[in-house]
Amino acid sequence: MSDWCNTDTGEAVYRSLDAIKNLQIKVHLERVTTTAALSLRLQQEVLTQQDGGAIELKPLASQAQTGDNEEEVVVGWQEKLFSQFEMELFQNEAACQTPLDRQYHKEVTALNRAKGRQNNRIFTYTDYDRYTNCHQLQQQSTNDLLTTTKSRPTFLAERMASMRHRRQDRRTMDFSFPKSKIINWEPSEEVKRNSHEVNSVMQTMHIMGDLGAPGRLGQKENECLLFTVKTDGNGTIVVKPDFNKGKEPYRVVTEGTNKDVWRLTVENVSATMKSEDKEREKHLFKNLLVKHKDFSSSLVGQDFEMPPAGILRYLMNGEIVSAKGFEYDNIYVHYIMELPNNWSSLPMHPHSGVTHTSRTKTSGKDNVAYFSYPFTFEAFYMSEKESGESLPHWPLLYFKVLSLDTWQRCRTEGYGYLLLPDSPGRHTVTCHTWRPLQTGTVSAMRRFFIGGSPELEDPSYVRTPGHFKGERLSRFGFCTESSGSVTFTLHCIQQSKAFVDSNTLRRRKHYVADHTHGFSHHDTLMSTMEAFQRARRKMQDVRESLPRDFIASASQLQI
Repeated sequence: MSDWCNTDTGEAVYRSLDAIKNLQIKVHLERVTTTAALSLRLQQEVLTQQDGGAIELKPLASQAQTGDNEEEVVVGWQEKLFSQFEMELFQNEAACQTPLDRQYHKEVTALNRAKGRQNNRIFTYTDYDRYTNCHQLQQQSTNDLLTTTKSRPTFLAERMASMRHRRQDRRTMDFSFPKSKIINWEPSEEVKRNSHEVNSVMQTMHIMGDLGAPGRLGQKENECLLFTVKTDGNGTIVVKPDFNKGKEPYRVVTEGTNKDVWRLTVENVSATMKSEDKEREKHLFKNLLVKHKDFSSSLVGQDFEMPPAGILRYLMNGEIVSAKGFEYDNIYVHYIMELPNNWSSLPMHPHSGVTHTSRTKTSGKDNVAYFSYPFTFEAFYMSEKESGESLPHWPLLYFKVLSLDTWQRCRTEGYGYLLLPDSPGRHTVTCHTWRPLQTGTVSAMRRFFIGGSPELEDPSYVRTPGHFKGERLSRFGFCTESSGSVTFTLHCIQQSKAFVDSNTLRRRKHYVADHTHGFSHHDTLMSTMEAFQRARRKMQDVRESLPRDFIASASQLQI
């Protein structure tokens, strides 16, 4: 049986710019039982034996009607096709409790007054039906396409199933279904407001099949999921299984003693777009993008925000990436900014911060603690005296690395500082640290058991203290011990009106230089041509002054 069936029942993802309401799906369902296959084979044998004069053999015929064994339906997006069970359920108005049930009651009543429903076995569950939230819990892992199940989810499982539609990695193909004029089932505004099953993020439609035996239609245990369509409203359409596209049909096997086998074929039958419509749609999207761009530009404006003249704006987006090489685990970093003279910042911008506590992981020979802690710093520099020299001092970042023990007591692991880069761009800097050290075993035992350790009163002592005014700083007798290192990633931006003026002046200089360079080339070419003309005239004068006998003998030698 595997020779005629398609076993690839995985999901497929399509992308389209067209409205999902224009989608049209043709579903063909056909029963392939052992009796039906035997009847077809006997009929073929009878036809072949009649030509040879053999006796006739009466084939076995199936007791079911043709409509029970085969059905083909064209379904639109969110088009509601009622099953036999729903037709019987919604006939009774007393069983309708929600606005959606009452709307279904009106539609079922209208169908009964008319010729009845056109479908027999194939029906649909739209995104507003209760089955959409619960069908994932009712699936079973089998080798067939899908089998029916009698298990029902609990109330808690149904509520948890509402958080569905998590996207997974799937194969992606280009797909476009064109526009067509169809009438789709659309719930009323009352249903949209009151139905808690409406999901505006991801919409789903299920095409089902009632695979029960003839005369036993309308039983929930005979329902089987045939096809699923999902869309997120952004042009992504997920179908399961994929459209056949000329391939072999899928196989559906029912449960029970009969084990009926069905063949399923799913095709996209949306009407194709004309070339004129495609060009018109392309032009429409292009105009829409242009208008959206103009609207965004009008909101932003043409004037770029610029600091006042004589002021440098320094913006840094930094990240404390990691720390490694420290003695204890559960470490965090405390940092503070220092602004030199002529630097200022806004009061709302913080100058200090503390990272979260991170546990170390073994990476090679080192124990590394990853923070990935972002921070932002913005400052302004205004020079008192205009000078062409570089900026005298840049802001500093002092940091302190600490660790926590099981009793939430702090230990100092190291001190360090970072001089902010003086050039814009991306910078990755690794700063090494040290910590004060007290000699003797008592301090080491105190650090291990109690958690106390020497600390610096002034963090700027790591580099040069702010209160120091001398020429030389002596740290004689101050004992330290090298500890780990901290890695920073900095993205720096510098903005100043002087940069714009200098760039404009530089462009003007290049423009003048290019024109001057072009004029010099022109003058050189003209002088070369004049020298060539003078040399040519001299050669003609010399040739005319030579005797004619000499010229004739020279021409004979060349021949």
